[in-house]
Amino acid sequence: MKRLGSFLVVCFAFVTFSVAQNNIVKSLERDVPGQGKVRVHQDARITALIGSEYVSTGSDDTRTIKTSGYRIQVYAGNNTRQAKNEAYAVASRIKEYFPELAVYTSFNPPRWLCRAGDYRSIEEADAMMRKLRATGVFKEVSIVREQINIPL
Repeated sequence: MKRLGSFLVVCFAFVTFSVAQNNIVKSLERDVPGQGKVRVHQDARITALIGSEYVSTGSDDTRTIKTSGYRIQVYAGNNTRQAKNEAYAVASRIKEYFPELAVYTSFNPPRWLCRAGDYRSIEEADAMMRKLRATGVFKEVSIVREQINIPL
């Protein structure tokens, strides 16, 4: 009898939670006298997603959004193969000193660039720039405004 009671309580809690998850839009749209009426207009696919859990479909589970921010430019060369090799060498040196720091090496005609970090404010970028300079390895560093990646 005790097991049956526990089972019923668990089932009731599960059903209540499921109904609450699936009906959040309906609970917003309910008509309460004296409080006005909320009407939600959305695609049916959004309603179908309410209460569902995200399941990763691949090994790369990094989801990001792009926004305006700052990065630290550590290297800028010309368009030669030597400049490309130097840009990648600087990137690997940054990873040695700061393994958690995101490093971006790219060719932006007419030069190779190596930039580090994703910072929303210039103050955050300045603090990291000072750490890079303090190593004594990275001397010509500057802060640049760029599209950054913010992990979700």
